[in-house]
Amino acid sequence: MDANLRFWRAEGQSFFQRFLLWADALDPLLLLKSPNEIRRTRLLIQVNEKTLTEPIQNNQVFWTAVESSVHPDTDKIIPVLFRPPAFMPITLPLVVVSSVQRQARHSFFWQFVFHTYTTAFTLVNGNGTPKAEEHSLPQKQIVLGLGAISYSACVGALPLAFVNRYSLKSPLMQLVVRKLLPAPLLGLTSAFTAVMVRSPEFDNGIEVMDRNGKVIGVSKKAGEKAVMETALSRAVLFGTTFFLPEVLMYCVQRARLVKNHRALGPVRMFVIMSVLAGMLPVSFSMFPQCGEIKRAELEPEILASTEETEFFYNRGI
Repeated sequence: MDANLRFWRAEGQSFFQRFLLWADALDPLLLLKSPNEIRRTRLLIQVNEKTLTEPIQNNQVFWTAVESSVHPDTDKIIPVLFRPPAFMPITLPLVVVSSVQRQARHSFFWQFVFHTYTTAFTLVNGNGTPKAEEHSLPQKQIVLGLGAISYSACVGALPLAFVNRYSLKSPLMQLVVRKLLPAPLLGLTSAFTAVMVRSPEFDNGIEVMDRNGKVIGVSKKAGEKAVMETALSRAVLFGTTFFLPEVLMYCVQRARLVKNHRALGPVRMFVIMSVLAGMLPVSFSMFPQCGEIKRAELEPEILASTEETEFFYNRGI
């Protein structure tokens, strides 16, 4: 079992523990660490395993640098743009721009860019269990991902296209299309793209390990569980990030807390940034990074080789 997963298993038992760990691991300053520094840090943790049993405050600096930069399955350094600390700085402007579009074609373009990045992030940070030779690479995942991205962008822009095409200007229609629909649509399409790009994990399965870190086998049921948990967390993240700012801005305008109309734009941006910054560690912490699956949930061929009752796997991000 990878050092990161052992750490998650030891220190990330509760939601609150995971939230605190992710709050540190998502620090954008971690992107400044060089590959050599990351390799030295990871080597230090691998050689000195006792670090993982000491209080978190003694190894947190080392762990956050590794967790945010190294894939636990492949042991490779993740490209800078797709590391967890880069997720918010890149998605924030895309979320803001997508939320203010009034033309369908502009909305399609920005949602296409948004889903392209989040889908690539999901692909890079998914479970890295070696696939069958015919699915060795992301070839299938790339095709599925592009299809899911295009479909999601079309779905996101469809309400605006419908309103503009038929000139539906009533307050109720504007409220539904511009305020109420974007949140569930973005949440559902974000979950959809995550499922599609990681769908080979359904077909080929992912590695499951016993409590000692020994790989017991490759399970499709564990792969399904990992993908669905990730998709749900992504739906919660972006659904809330689109919905909650609308509610808060309505309250701000209703209470007339901002008297200058021109100041509403910066206030809206600040609210979106605050919600996204808060929801990101929440969504990543919803499910354990070192996922657990019971014996009764696994395939019989895996159970035949062991008497263990609990098994673990890398959920991915």
